[in-house]
Amino acid sequence: MKKKLASVSLLLLTFAAGAQNMATTSTQPSIDKPEYNKWSVELNGGVNKPLRAITPGYSTESLNLFHADLGVRYMFNPKFGLKLDVGYDQFQERDDTPEFDSKYYRASLQGVVNLGRALNFETWTNTFGLLAHGGFGVSQLSSDKGFDGKDYMAHGIAGLTGQIRVSDRIAITGDLTGIVNGRQNHNFDGQATTTTGSLDGVLLNASVGLTFYLGKNTKHADWYSEENERLNQLENRVTTIETNLIDTDKDGVADLYDLEPNTVSGVAVNTKGQSIDNNQNGVPDELESYLDKTYVKKGSESTTTNNTVEELINGGYVNVYFDFNSSKPTNASLSGVDFLVKYLKNNPGKSADIIGYADEIGSSSYNTELSRKRAEAVKKVAENAGIDSSRLNVIANGEDTSVNKKSKEARQIVRRVTFQVK
Repeated sequence: MKKKLASVSLLLLTFAAGAQNMATTSTQPSIDKPEYNKWSVELNGGVNKPLRAITPGYSTESLNLFHADLGVRYMFNPKFGLKLDVGYDQFQERDDTPEFDSKYYRASLQGVVNLGRALNFETWTNTFGLLAHGGFGVSQLSSDKGFDGKDYMAHGIAGLTGQIRVSDRIAITGDLTGIVNGRQNHNFDGQATTTTGSLDGVLLNASVGLTFYLGKNTKHADWYSEENERLNQLENRVTTIETNLIDTDKDGVADLYDLEPNTVSGVAVNTKGQSIDNNQNGVPDELESYLDKTYVKKGSESTTTNNTVEELINGGYVNVYFDFNSSKPTNASLSGVDFLVKYLKNNPGKSADIIGYADEIGSSSYNTELSRKRAEAVKKVAENAGIDSSRLNVIANGEDTSVNKKSKEARQIVRRVTFQVK
């Protein structure tokens, strides 16, 4: 269902893009290349049991201490990898048997198959995993109370490793591994030579340990599901498409293609959602026309109209608003500057105080300076619109404490510049 929805949405967007002949860059995310960590370090400790090549009368405990191994693993993808590890085992007598003390060292290169991913464990768990590993290596056996020198051999190795994911960086493991030695000349106890043929020694290891995942990404390949990630990305993509098809400013152009998603309500826009401003004065032509019609131009205004406009300005009905920690007026509120500019042009004997405010977030001194910068920015717009700077006076009123500072919406109201004409 997700695949079908994504495909239909993409077709609709392609059609819309062609119809509007737009060159805007889409904000839709692509299905990214998989990113996961590939390296890990494995440390284990436990017990061993030599099953073959033991001299008659000699024996170890059923769970004989001690075994340890250390490995470094690299995963080519979430299912297959390679690891290099070294192991150590010590063999000693059990009670009521002759004494012996032997040590076994090995180094192995093994392939790794992530059975948890191959068998789709992710469909029911992201906590448990299972690895199969196997390969070949070289070994060395020595004995403190048996033969002299060292016994060198080759071996085959295979095992299963259960995993419990603790975090994105650590997993607890339990491992069961079997080793078969080739051309082993001495028994594990070191008291006699082997007599069983080419494949002589058989050894079992059981251990528990930790796997430490290395890398800059969040997940390791052991826990990365390509199918789940693909579906998640498609779902995010569909959500983004649905969100961007919303027309926030109701101008008939979806936000995805709207270069000006906060145009003043009701003004005409082009195919890119930008308000039409042929004279490039920063005020939409329709709004400018409305002001011209509503507030009569110089030479024909009435005293009543001028008084009404002045009351609106001085009463705080004409404002310029700002985003948080910004001294740049929002596009939607530039009409407030135009309102003042038209009044001052029609009344050359008048001047205006430009009064800046900030919300209460931050220090008082910082907010006072921010309110000054906001007033200066509005003054600059008015100057560029043809008002002489001598008629404009900047006042930094700092924080406006008249609203609940915990309210995001209320704080937006007081991040403003107001005017007083005189």
